Amino acid sequence: ADVLDVKFKEKSIYDILEMTVDEAIVFFSEKDKSEGKKIAKKLMPLQDVGLGYVKLGQSSSTLSGGESQRIKLASFLAKEKDSPTLFIFDEPTTGLHFHDIRKLLDAINALISRGHTVIIIEHNTEVIKVADWIIDLGPEGGETGGYKVFEGTPEDIVKCEESYTGKYLVNKLG
Repeated sequence: ADVLDVKFKEKSIYDILEMTVDEAIVFFSEKDKSEGKKIAKKLMPLQDVGLGYVKLGQSSSTLSGGESQRIKLASFLAKEKDSPTLFIFDEPTTGLHFHDIRKLLDAINALISRGHTVIIIEHNTEVIKVADWIIDLGPEGGETGGYKVFEGTPEDIVKCEESYTGKYLVNKLG
């Protein structure tokens, strides 16, 4: 028999691989069999980091850098126990909608609550404003940057005259 003739609840493997993560979670959760619920549970961390739109069969070579970072984040969230780890994310919010940024921050906070340490290199003020500690490099980019302009909390960076980040953050706090 052809592999596409094999069906699971009327869906071929091709049909399933064409589903997004969100669609697959619904599809497998609707089934009364525990196997389907196990599959849905394994997919949930991808949804939790804002990757519900990715197709199950999508090639990893077509993912952006931010998407790849979030897949790695999801894999750590799926682990029950893990020794404390240092995570470094380079602009993980690139290309994300506001709602998905909130999901990403929730996932990062889940890592922190499990005892991991997270360092984020980011320009997005929604992420910067909830940081525990900021190291602001500048004052400009390229050759006129790379110097420590500020180090401290989001509440204190807004008082730093030299910090462009502080100027952008002032309207986001409080």
